[in-house]
Amino acid sequence: MIGTIALLAVAALPAAFAQQNDTSEAALSFLFPDFCCTALTLSPLRERLLFPGQTAYESRLDSYFDIKQQAITPNCIVQPRNTKEVSLAVKTLTVASILKPCKFAIRSGGHTPYAGASNIEDGVTIDLRYINAVEYDAKNSLVKVGPGSDWDKVFTTLEPLGVITTGGRSSTVGVGGLTLGGGISYFSPEHGLICDNVLEFEVVLADGRIVTASKTSNPDLFTVLKGGNNNFGIVTAFKFGTFDYDGMWGGLVIYPETTVQDQFKALINFSNNIDKNPKGAAIVMPVYQSAVGADLILNAYDYAEPVPRPAAYDEFLKIPGNISDSTGIRNMSSLAEELAGATTHSVYFGTLTFANDLRVMTEAHKIYKDVLANLKAKAKGDWGIYVLYQPLPPSYWRQSAARGGNVLGLERFKEQVLCLYQPYISWQGSEQDALFQGAGADLINKIRDYAKSIGADNPYLYLDYADKTQDPLASYGPENVKKMKAAAKKYDPLGVFQNLVPGGFKISKVA
Repeated sequence: MIGTIALLAVAALPAAFAQQNDTSEAALSFLFPDFCCTALTLSPLRERLLFPGQTAYESRLDSYFDIKQQAITPNCIVQPRNTKEVSLAVKTLTVASILKPCKFAIRSGGHTPYAGASNIEDGVTIDLRYINAVEYDAKNSLVKVGPGSDWDKVFTTLEPLGVITTGGRSSTVGVGGLTLGGGISYFSPEHGLICDNVLEFEVVLADGRIVTASKTSNPDLFTVLKGGNNNFGIVTAFKFGTFDYDGMWGGLVIYPETTVQDQFKALINFSNNIDKNPKGAAIVMPVYQSAVGADLILNAYDYAEPVPRPAAYDEFLKIPGNISDSTGIRNMSSLAEELAGATTHSVYFGTLTFANDLRVMTEAHKIYKDVLANLKAKAKGDWGIYVLYQPLPPSYWRQSAARGGNVLGLERFKEQVLCLYQPYISWQGSEQDALFQGAGADLINKIRDYAKSIGADNPYLYLDYADKTQDPLASYGPENVKKMKAAAKKYDPLGVFQNLVPGGFKISKVA
């Protein structure tokens, strides 16, 4: 259904140039350089618009995680306050597109670090910032969360109530993007991926209809939203299951780089024993920051009960020479705050999955050292590089099918214990983009080639870490690609989210 308000808003536009006898896109662009924003201005959303030059507009751009996203300037930003206003925005833009394509971006937290992911040049950004309520339903043991919320708000709302849900590991990451990409949590070893803890989605479809998706309502849409990114609609509410919580043990421990082999051995053993210690999570991160000037290993240990120095970490904690240690009985919100990202740098993410194999980790670190040496010789200003090694065990996907399934395709790996790898590189100065993006690509390509050469490779690409040059949707496997294509055709037959929303990974581009 198009909607009367949206039709009236757009119908007012052609009258202004009817005498021109030319309703071509060129004429519309000449007479209305911000045609799509004008359509929104003539709708009840006019009070929700921000335009270039306004302080609020510039502030929203500055709040993107990545400077490359901050440099993109939409013709206007629309900030709906509720689901009905999101529906009106979508209907207005799609109807206006009959005359001139109104391309738009969808922003939740704005944390995806590549240009155009959740912002758009010469278009409209739908900013979900104000749809950010966190409402706990004790009767049904669930929490309803708006996509514009970040995980800090979720955790600080739930912690005083003695409950929590699976959520992001950095406080500033948005709820929407992380969940729709799969989502890894410190609670995943016991409770599965973030997307598999969603009980229900509220979704605005391309024609403006508002629907729910769950195991019993639009179950095909429910499944593809869990990993399928922004291909099917705009999610305006998530209902997550919750569980009891009374604190955690965890924090960050820094070691000298010379301990890296001991770290890898400990991580491999930790990963292989996650079923015995389902409350434990760990990340091993070789790191270099130009401001510090030292090669270090930064480990994150996080145990989902308030147990000091749990036995699951004994092998790690016996490694001598640690430089600093912030572990203790903590709250999830405190741990997430430790990994909050700055908004002052350009950022590269990339991803790779391989077997839980010491040979791959050892070679990956050699490749990292070569890449790091090149950066030290050529890079300028403030920059840094983290490379993350973390478990991807079967416990993350065992419960998925019973909860309605997802499209990540991890079940095909059965009981394989895998390692998820991510370079996280940050720098300043656009003149250095090629240097640092090339460094990230080198890490991914060379490590993948080595893993493949010894039969330790794996096709899965974690969407929330993927670079724009990668193809995470294809990595889910052909059956899941078919599911996503079928759902896109069913719920968005005109291809609005394929053609008018260029940001994100598009299922229409997957062969």
